[in-house]
Amino acid sequence: MNPIQIGVVMGSSSDWETMQHAVAILEQFGIAHEAQVVSAHRMPDDMFAYAEAAAGRGLKAIIAGAGGAAHLPGMIAAKTVVPVLGVPVASRHLQGVDSLHSIVQMPKGVPVATFAIGAAGAANAALFAVALLANEDPALRARLEAFRAEQTAAARAMTLPPVAV
Repeated sequence: MNPIQIGVVMGSSSDWETMQHAVAILEQFGIAHEAQVVSAHRMPDDMFAYAEAAAGRGLKAIIAGAGGAAHLPGMIAAKTVVPVLGVPVASRHLQGVDSLHSIVQMPKGVPVATFAIGAAGAANAALFAVALLANEDPALRARLEAFRAEQTAAARAMTLPPVAV
């Protein structure tokens, strides 16, 4: 089996509804990955250990879902040089805007790439991770290019219902 290349982490199991979209994209491209809960608030020692060991374990990127207080992506990024891709998870009260603001306001020197709130952001974070890997893998690049071409073709094939006048 291929070594794990992408880590997918979230602060709680309730974030899985969003983060499963990242995992689905990684699986579609055959990218070896792991998905787990590593809470910045409930298990900070585990979170730090995960981040500190990421590069040594061969991870090429970490997709970190952030709901509620949204500390996970930034805290992980503070403890590793592996690229961290932050996905704001919609919260009950602020619909993920709080998470988005928390991720995009990282201090200079602690970069976190930030994606859209929710499922689209999770899928795009995974596609970004695939693109990172494709820089070193021509076959993967070809598959990503084919995927993008299929998306374009599907968009061109869309028809709109007639407009009543």
